[in-house]
Amino acid sequence: MTTHVLSSGLAQRLRAFLALTKPRVVSLIVFTAVIGMLLATPGMVPAQLLLASTVGIWLVAGSAAAINCLVEQKIDARMQRTRWRPLPRGELTTAQTLAFAAVLGGAGLWILAHYVNALTMWLTLGTFVGYAVIYTLVLKPATPQNIVIGGASGAMPPVLGWAAVTGQVSTEAMLLFLIIFAWTPPHFWSLALYRTQDYARAGVPMLPVTHGPGYTRLQVLLYTLILFATTLLPYAAGMSGVLYLVAALALGGLFIGYAVRIYFAYSDAVAQKTFRYSIAYLAALFAALLVDHYL
Repeated sequence: MTTHVLSSGLAQRLRAFLALTKPRVVSLIVFTAVIGMLLATPGMVPAQLLLASTVGIWLVAGSAAAINCLVEQKIDARMQRTRWRPLPRGELTTAQTLAFAAVLGGAGLWILAHYVNALTMWLTLGTFVGYAVIYTLVLKPATPQNIVIGGASGAMPPVLGWAAVTGQVSTEAMLLFLIIFAWTPPHFWSLALYRTQDYARAGVPMLPVTHGPGYTRLQVLLYTLILFATTLLPYAAGMSGVLYLVAALALGGLFIGYAVRIYFAYSDAVAQKTFRYSIAYLAALFAALLVDHYL
């Protein structure tokens, strides 16, 4: 009986630590980083390099997510969307979270420095600082443009992947960066629209809280149009072929359809569907880039 209780307690503690890393968010980060690695070479990426880069980036991203949870635990406790997280529920302490983040981040950076290259390690460290410090501590509580400015750190994963394989940052890598950078505002603002009261209660100056839902709906539409144009750049630059172009047009057209509905026929259900589609959209777009690359 005692053994069962201990085992159950350990499993619960491990689940709490895993939740700190925001697995669903980090999985998309790592996915786009891996796509960046594979697009960086006409052949196959050496297995050891692929594994080391993936693990290193995942660990540092998980560490940044844990720091974000630590800094925002009081905000998370006031929001329905996040009050289930381990820190608001008292499942983990501040000291435990700091130690966990330090171990994850340190291990990830060590792997990147020793098994990948110094450029990737420094870029990943810069991304960590951009998200965990500049976005979380400075931008998010200070400006409704937090998502736009802070989106730069969120757009870095494919650049990290590209640098891991080539040891440099090329124009092609920056095109991948621009796609995610343009994708971030309509992705997050569609969420903020149907969670406006949550953000207002928590005192977070998200765009619909500070400028109202009408202005935010217009921004979602405008940024979706910018995103659509941005996704055509890989084809225009000769980085991809017709298969990717068709996918970008189809996926982008559907995204614009959602954005038009948000602007002209808003409902929380439409905003929620748009947010969910935006995640599938980004994954499908990068998958189309990869398939096109190998055809």
